[in-house]
Amino acid sequence: MPIKRVLQKIEQAIPSGPYTLRELLFWPWLASLDVVDALVGKRDPLIPPRRMRFIGGDFHAVGREFLRHFIELGGLRPEQDVLDVGSGLGRMAVPLTTFLCRSAEYRGLEVVEIGVRWCRRAVTPRFPNFQFIQADVRNERYNPEGRYAASEYRFPFDDESFDFVFLTSVFTHMYPRDVAHYLDEIARVLRPGGRCFATFFILTDEARRLMTEDATRLNFRVPVDGAWITNQSNPEGAIAFDELSVRSMHADVGLEIIEPIHFGSWSGRRNSASFQDIVVSVRRPA
Repeated sequence: MPIKRVLQKIEQAIPSGPYTLRELLFWPWLASLDVVDALVGKRDPLIPPRRMRFIGGDFHAVGREFLRHFIELGGLRPEQDVLDVGSGLGRMAVPLTTFLCRSAEYRGLEVVEIGVRWCRRAVTPRFPNFQFIQADVRNERYNPEGRYAASEYRFPFDDESFDFVFLTSVFTHMYPRDVAHYLDEIARVLRPGGRCFATFFILTDEARRLMTEDATRLNFRVPVDGAWITNQSNPEGAIAFDELSVRSMHADVGLEIIEPIHFGSWSGRRNSASFQDIVVSVRRPA
């Protein structure tokens, strides 16, 4: 084989994308497990290979959990048009393929190019009503060459296009000005009566008390730009907001929070619906 061809093969084998050094070190091991899966016929065509996954957690279990939350807490119905902001590798899209009607439209908006490419190859050919779009938004880890700041990005959809918009583990990595802008865009693309389902880290009196008792798995002690972080060397790793700030950002764009907020277990609370806090809001008619 010509040297040039060999070099191309090597270059193609090296993973590119939003991976940490630790993930890159484990990549050969994960790739070998993918090969074993393929050889023994265990590869589910709707689950991305292990070597591609840039987010943690059990792919199927997390997807099933949130589908239940979308239905029970968010009021999602099978005939509704859905926007998934931060669609990743399709972890939420895949369970929705068995729930949404074929006439319902799903759109996934994602910053990470490899996630969009994977979903377009694996999901869309089987479910044409599921479409995936890359958001050209700058992000230090996931898309450093992005054209737009999150605070100025306009969602590529017409006004009042969707009945249900959801974001899981998106606002937990964004600063207040960016979250406020995204909520404004969500209100724009939602139809009157449409709902937004979003997860946050929300600082309440109880959460702060639990942090002082070291009951929490995350300790938000460093104030930054109107929010709170756990790690100055990686500020976007986890970002929390005061409860009043979350409520104000929703109210400012005409999204009314449906009470109660479903506080998560991240702070050490017991009997929570999920790890992160869940906020469901509705766009009221003007």
